[in-house]
Amino acid sequence: MTATPLAAAAVAQLEAAGVDTVIGTVVNPAGLTQAKAVPIRRTSTFADPGLGASPSWHAFAIDQTGIAFTDDVGVIGDQRVRIDLSALRLLGDGLAWGPAAFFEQDGTPVSACSRGTLGRIEAALGDDGIEANVGHEIEFVLVEPDGGRLPARLWAQYGLAGVLEHEGFVRDVIAAAATSGVGIEQFHPEYGANQFEISLSPLPPVAAADQLVLTRIILARAARRHGLRISLSPAPFAGSVGSGAHQHFSLTKPDGPLFSGGPGAAGMTPAGQSAIAGVIGGLSQAQAVLCGSIVSGLRMQPGNWAGAYACWGIENREAAVRFVKGGPGSAHGGNVEVKIVDPSANPYLASAAILGLALDGVRRNAPLPPETTVDPAKLSDSERRSAGIESLARSQADMIGALDNSASLRSILGDAAVDMVVAVRRLEHEHYGDLNPEQLADKFRMAWSL
Repeated sequence: MTATPLAAAAVAQLEAAGVDTVIGTVVNPAGLTQAKAVPIRRTSTFADPGLGASPSWHAFAIDQTGIAFTDDVGVIGDQRVRIDLSALRLLGDGLAWGPAAFFEQDGTPVSACSRGTLGRIEAALGDDGIEANVGHEIEFVLVEPDGGRLPARLWAQYGLAGVLEHEGFVRDVIAAAATSGVGIEQFHPEYGANQFEISLSPLPPVAAADQLVLTRIILARAARRHGLRISLSPAPFAGSVGSGAHQHFSLTKPDGPLFSGGPGAAGMTPAGQSAIAGVIGGLSQAQAVLCGSIVSGLRMQPGNWAGAYACWGIENREAAVRFVKGGPGSAHGGNVEVKIVDPSANPYLASAAILGLALDGVRRNAPLPPETTVDPAKLSDSERRSAGIESLARSQADMIGALDNSASLRSILGDAAVDMVVAVRRLEHEHYGDLNPEQLADKFRMAWSL
């Protein structure tokens, strides 16, 4: 097979940079990052026609043994994993990486593919004259190689001690990100012991999710060099601070941004208000996509800044949807942060669900609910009911049922993607739903680690 000019040019550029191995990754419905690697001279084949992969890749569960087979995904058949040559990035030490997507043998996209699903939503926004940008946040906890706790005698919330204690790791990550073209806007210690957060520069939706996956790889490699590992569990240790994977998004039309310069609340345009209304209205149905793992409920509690209530507020960190006003402190203008997303989510599907709900809200001219100006947990049940504030589910079974029965999310993501999310999460619940919080945290602390 003759390499295309694009493939030949990409291979030549990588070889000149000393690359001998190319890794391609996909993320499955359980949030697991899966990979294949090839010698540099096989890069063109990895791009087209791609490398064979069983449909069971979509069905692998987080317990390292379970496979959530469905009527459509089983042991029969074969698909192709293809890397996107235009998105290749250097990792250093002779490695390069590219995001991949699933295709059928005849070259048609696989409907359950998460990267393809987000690409379809990005295109749908474009058809409506809307440009989206997404900025991801990554929260993670440094742990021992076996997943055990690290000492934290010098730790203070958001304190300088954390940076100095892990200075070599922090600097390695920043240097590797620069090599790979990753935009890190800030990197700081978080609330929990040995917990850090990275904010990534906003990009168009697919590119932003690719950047998130790449950053997780960079973090994992840097941690290994320092004899550590990273936990990407939503609740690494029971009773401790959880980790989120908040997504910020902004929307722009040819006549300007939807979340700035308008006559509505906090400077929103009418379309911006409807976008937020669409997201809030669909959160309960989208939870299994955004934070639906067996341990996600340990984080989804009031007081954890996890957004346990479906409402919105300006700079309200206990609202599921936090609005960030444009101004000198917000270089990218007004944007919306969806706080309930956690690291167990497939980031492509999570962005597709959020942006699909926002687009649906715009198309329906959905009315924006009143702003929540207080911590919703401080309100009584009757006050929340009067304000239309819904408490989001903490039961995985409830989240799964809401997604399975959601005509809206099925329309946005497609039946194939929804059915696979339901299948892998249902397997988790059936096998591990009777474990207590300590057992859940211990068993799945490293489930999403790289």
